[in-house]
Amino acid sequence: MAHPKYSFIIPVFNRPEEVQELLASLANQTYNKPFEVVLIEDGSTLDSEHVVANFKDKLFISYYKKDNSGPGDSRNFGMRRAKADYFIVLDSDCIMPKNYLEEVEKELNADFVHCFGGPDAAHESFSKVQKAINFAMTSFLTTGGIRGNKKSVGKFQPRSFNMGISREAFKATQGFGNIHPGEDPDLTFRIWKAGFKTRLFPKAFVYHKRRIDWGKFKTQVNKFGMVRPILNSWHPGTAKLTYWFPTLFVGFIVLSLIMALFGQFIGIYLVFMYLWILFIASLLSNKNVEIAGLSVYAVLIQFFGYGWGFLKSTFLINFSKKEPEILFPKLFFSKREIK
Repeated sequence: MAHPKYSFIIPVFNRPEEVQELLASLANQTYNKPFEVVLIEDGSTLDSEHVVANFKDKLFISYYKKDNSGPGDSRNFGMRRAKADYFIVLDSDCIMPKNYLEEVEKELNADFVHCFGGPDAAHESFSKVQKAINFAMTSFLTTGGIRGNKKSVGKFQPRSFNMGISREAFKATQGFGNIHPGEDPDLTFRIWKAGFKTRLFPKAFVYHKRRIDWGKFKTQVNKFGMVRPILNSWHPGTAKLTYWFPTLFVGFIVLSLIMALFGQFIGIYLVFMYLWILFIASLLSNKNVEIAGLSVYAVLIQFFGYGWGFLKSTFLINFSKKEPEILFPKLFFSKREIK
């Protein structure tokens, strides 16, 4: 087989069903040049070996098993062993459009960058809850625009469910750190510091399934809120006012309720106006009234979970003398691969 130009890097933990769907979508790529799929079992007790065996004649797969050390370290493990010089990092709960690699190639040929990110979309097969959460996570009306957009050239913050990085940039930065979540922007900031640019490839999107329920979603966004002040302290100058938006929104709701007790309802009206705009935006996007209602609920969970996590972490990071690893041990993986 000819030397592959791209290596997909996919850590997985006890998700053979997801691997089945992802590999099936990769096998259907219209891209006609060789590419590699690097699959890393991150301490799985329910592995995907039997699934991988079914695709050996359709895909060039490098399959590894290792002790659990977290998704970031597993991605580094895969990139050190990958054969291509350009890596594409995916989550196992993604499904790839047939023309994904063609779109990546077009973008890199037109304006090469050492790191790119692509959007995520909701596939028509997704559940209503999945589509609602996807809206909350991607809409410019929520926190979806925080990491940048196609106009912010050089300042887009890729996410590891759909992220490309060259071997050169990986070597210069040593890849992902041991924080999770938060390893994606941490790596992006170090990529910028090393002199490389990042860019959004708007047509290189993936269908990100996000197999989570409401409870898991609340926990996830709460962790997102907690890691952001840590990243701000690690990377001075990267903080943005927009990171405060969920916290300020929650504070505004509390203030509006207090004002309502004294007969002042302007704050309540403004909150309901914003929620109505969210409902209409989701309705136009998803063409479903129930999904639109669930989207409003998802945004409220997102803002309250993220906002509280951000506020708590900001206070502790600024007023405690303890290191983040001590303050928030659940946000860090301590076990690392020996290089």
